[in-house]
Amino acid sequence: GVEVPSLPAIDNSWAEMKARIDKTIDFLKGLKADQLDGREDQQVTITAGGQPRNFRAQNYLYHFAMPNFYFHTTTAYNILRSLGVEIGKRDFMGPMPS
Repeated sequence: GVEVPSLPAIDNSWAEMKARIDKTIDFLKGLKADQLDGREDQQVTITAGGQPRNFRAQNYLYHFAMPNFYFHTTTAYNILRSLGVEIGKRDFMGPMPS
């Protein structure tokens, strides 16, 4: 498996949140395909609601990690729009590949 970097539980400032995002992006960019290929059935354990939760790696990705990512991205996007930030669908979706 891949050892996930430790991140602080609480980020109090924009600078801390930006640093956390940058650290996460650097980690993801450093992953190699052979670190992930063939590990669909590997056991993944997370803590949710104070309780350990076990998943097959593929189920964790498709049924927990990705839905949570899109839920929180959409929520942040909607909060920003409700506060008057002028962002649109293209800002959410990013550039469309051809």
